[in-house]
Amino acid sequence: MNVLIIGSGGREHAIAWKLSQSPLLDQLYIAPGNIGMANLGILVPLSVKDSAGILTFVKNKGVDLVVIGPELALEAGVSDELRAHGIAVFGPSKTAARIETSKRFAKEFMQRHAIPTARFAAFSDFNKASDYLKTVSHPIVIKASGLAAGKGVLLPDTLEESLTALKEIMLEGEFGKAGEEVVIEERLQGEEVSLLAFCDGKSVAVMPAAQDHKRLLDHDKGPNTGGMGAFAPSPCLSKERIEDLIKSVLIPAVDGLRAEGMPYIGVLYAGLMLTEDGVKVLEFNARFGDPETQAILPLLETDLLEIFKACTDGSLDDLQLGWHDGAAVCVVLASAGYPAQNLTGYPISGLDVPIENGMVFHAGTRLDGVQPVNAGGRVLGVTCWNSTLRSAIEHVYQVVTGISFTGMQYRHDIGQKGLKSATPTTYQSAGVNIEAGNKAVDLMRSAVRSTYNERVLAGIGSFGGLFDASGLGSQPVLVASTDGVGTKVELAARLGRLGGIGEDMVNHCINDILVQGARPLFFLDYFAASRLKPEQAAEIVTGMASACRASGCALLGGETAEMPGVYHDNAFDVAGTIVGMVERDQILPRCEAMQAGDLLVGFASSGPHTNGYSLIRKICRTHDLNVWRKELKSSLADALLAPHRSYLNVVQPAFSNIKGLAHITGGGFIENIPRMLPEGLQAVIDLSSWPVPPLFQWLQAQGGIELEEMFHVFNMGIGLVAVVSPQDLEALHVLVPEPVWTIGHLQPGKRAEVELR
Repeated sequence: MNVLIIGSGGREHAIAWKLSQSPLLDQLYIAPGNIGMANLGILVPLSVKDSAGILTFVKNKGVDLVVIGPELALEAGVSDELRAHGIAVFGPSKTAARIETSKRFAKEFMQRHAIPTARFAAFSDFNKASDYLKTVSHPIVIKASGLAAGKGVLLPDTLEESLTALKEIMLEGEFGKAGEEVVIEERLQGEEVSLLAFCDGKSVAVMPAAQDHKRLLDHDKGPNTGGMGAFAPSPCLSKERIEDLIKSVLIPAVDGLRAEGMPYIGVLYAGLMLTEDGVKVLEFNARFGDPETQAILPLLETDLLEIFKACTDGSLDDLQLGWHDGAAVCVVLASAGYPAQNLTGYPISGLDVPIENGMVFHAGTRLDGVQPVNAGGRVLGVTCWNSTLRSAIEHVYQVVTGISFTGMQYRHDIGQKGLKSATPTTYQSAGVNIEAGNKAVDLMRSAVRSTYNERVLAGIGSFGGLFDASGLGSQPVLVASTDGVGTKVELAARLGRLGGIGEDMVNHCINDILVQGARPLFFLDYFAASRLKPEQAAEIVTGMASACRASGCALLGGETAEMPGVYHDNAFDVAGTIVGMVERDQILPRCEAMQAGDLLVGFASSGPHTNGYSLIRKICRTHDLNVWRKELKSSLADALLAPHRSYLNVVQPAFSNIKGLAHITGGGFIENIPRMLPEGLQAVIDLSSWPVPPLFQWLQAQGGIELEEMFHVFNMGIGLVAVVSPQDLEALHVLVPEPVWTIGHLQPGKRAEVELR
């Protein structure tokens, strides 16, 4: 297909860049384009409002599709002229575009079709508008009704400021003809979000929600601009919320325009405000946003030309759009004096450096000989994308620092509002309900116990099941336990570091039987995936074998299952079963020997081990896990993927001095320490008695998590807790080949529980 793009800004550069990747594209033309687009297509020296000239060119060159970028071309009726001659156009008609080009029309349209928006009044008479202002008690926004290059919005705070703003717009011509009519509306409070959708006149296909940064300066200070940067996707709109907005905003708008004789083909852009009273539409735009487009299109997997074609031939419903995971951030570099008066003509350096996962989109540039110079207000849009918003932000600002021209100004906080979105404060908010888990155990307890016979010594609620195997020898008892790795699997898979998963699983199971005094005999594994990848399975099993060898445990075998349709594509899970043995008279805990005054001794963990990763994943979703962090003396990836350690070889020499052991796993201190205590004793933990590793401090700060919740979820640097008598403490220090901490003591209590002090 031969395609013509109309426009010359960063938005059109992004569209041209994406279209150039389409296998359906034969020849790309851009009118008039800019120097950044010259290597993507043929630049055509035509005005965006020259309907006759554009039509002649299209006919002469056999153009199959015209894509209209700027609103000025829509207002000039370019799409109408082309459609009248049978040319396919991606862009609405002049009348449909009034949803942007006339704010009065847009507000009244929303009112007619029950689309939620702010209260408003429209005026073309200065005196009537002035009189209205004197009756308004709520904060207001004054908007030039016509097109004002994204700058015709004023936010006065007093009546005096409101009257001055009105005078500037209507009498002094601050925004030209755009200000001959004004809309005065209620000023909404909340988070502003952009939701764009492809439209074919009947249906819509939404893009990832984006957030623009309109103000010139950091922290949303300074004058309004055409946009100083954007990021996508915005965490402010969940999938469910977007579905609601499709039904309450986008579909009513498309249906309403069609019912009023203006079928809408193109991009419908809803500027939204997330208020306490729900989501309300600030305004509609009849085209791609700028700079939102520069942040959204890099995430698009589907062929953009195929989408445009589906919109123009009415088959959008038949097309399933795909989007990359991760995030993209665009930072606008502007000229000195912008937005009031642009100082231009200065050489631009740093444009010849290749960027991985990034693009520099041109907006206001030209060539002075062979030298690029700034030639407008918004000069460049630097866009980078990565797996997380945080990593995309870090990447884009690294690139920005390599570009310069005299007077260059830009914001330093693009994307930060996305990082400040709601963070989890409880494990339950991350999708794990500890209380629900406890209830489930209680509900199944009687059913499980109904299967017991005289050989079962301990079952549900213990770290491992105890089975009397005295018939096999002197008085041996077999101890069995089954476990998996949990959500840590997803993190390891995403980072491509799977060997530690095998160690995690084996060592977790070893510790679960160790606390009952047993040493491991053999281990069996289970690996299930949507599609078997031999190398992946081998890496995990090799990790298992390493952990088994270190503990003198045989890896007898296991099961590998390929289960398409059960697991999502590329998803997998692992689990394992361990069997160990302990002499009957050496079973732990020795509850009858415990008494008030006994000490609690903590053994260091190697990290979170295998617990709390649902919460960790939510906290870390916007962080680059591979970046070295000074406070951790490692990357997050290294800290979080440190294998779950085994305590077998550490604790075994001191077994005779230990009355009980607790493995600090799911449920943290709060749930696990009571599992080794008799009724009538409770544990008191001195929170100042050991150094909490920096990783847990960082997780608490980033997630805004209460201290008690931290101890309910994580091991906090203590992976194993032993009960010893005060007189055995010195011997324990001698026998254990590593530093340990006395972290608390036992005291009388009505029930086995943990008190944090």
